[in-house]
Amino acid sequence: MNGPQAALQPDGRRLHLHHGPIDLIVEAFGETAEIRAAYVQARQRFETILTELVEELPELRRPAAPLPRDFCRPTARRMEAAAALFASETFVTPMAGVAGAVADEVLCAMTANRRLERAYINNGGDIALHLSPGTTLKAAIAGTGRGFGDRLEIAAADPVRGIATSGRHGRSHSLGIADAVTVLASSAAQADIAATLIGNAVDLPLHPAIHRRPARELSPDSDLGDRLVTIAVDPLDLSEIDAALDGGAATARHFVATGRIEAAILYLAGRERVCVRAQSASPEQFRLEEPAYA
Repeated sequence: MNGPQAALQPDGRRLHLHHGPIDLIVEAFGETAEIRAAYVQARQRFETILTELVEELPELRRPAAPLPRDFCRPTARRMEAAAALFASETFVTPMAGVAGAVADEVLCAMTANRRLERAYINNGGDIALHLSPGTTLKAAIAGTGRGFGDRLEIAAADPVRGIATSGRHGRSHSLGIADAVTVLASSAAQADIAATLIGNAVDLPLHPAIHRRPARELSPDSDLGDRLVTIAVDPLDLSEIDAALDGGAATARHFVATGRIEAAILYLAGRERVCVRAQSASPEQFRLEEPAYA
């Protein structure tokens, strides 16, 4: 495996950080000197992040519990803390939040002692945000089947600093059948965990149109072990699609009601559900026309 790579994108604004399975797009807004210093800090933190995760990987693949374990490295601790919030109700390992936690960790390092207007780290669609007072960021929602037609806007006053998308078409295995579930939460790690679990809940257990295999057969080192993951879904009728979405929406509403997420939008076969905390952004903010930053 090659070592960590860092390069400015052709637009000269965004920084690309790559190492093994980690692919980050970084962008900061503000004074030029502050942006340059922030990118140096992001590169420096990124240098060792994958090595640190590998060192603690065996334990990170084990199920989380409500009382977080004491991991040595900060990214692993972020993963564990996010997973612990959900562990009393369902099976979850810290690996469900790895992409979001990496984004959170690099953003934290990048913004330390810097004066930036806004910044984000996009780790394959799991995004950590930095917003100074009075600013906003716009982002496109992935996996909806409508390209960049669906967008959301986050304001500094909102309690959202993380966006994550999960579903059966993503990089990780899913127990459910959602095309995509996008979650807004206080951190990218927390959004990542919640999106995974809501995606798992968009399901029709034992339905003959849903084809599954043990996760271990597809990825021998998977943290899901012998749990059945979705590999294909035959066409479903509207009542079946709605029933699957309703199951996921019930989980999303529970996470909203218990304060673990701010909002979720669920997609399956061209249909959707939106669950939003009362004081959060209105559902209309999921469909904006302006170009997205992330």
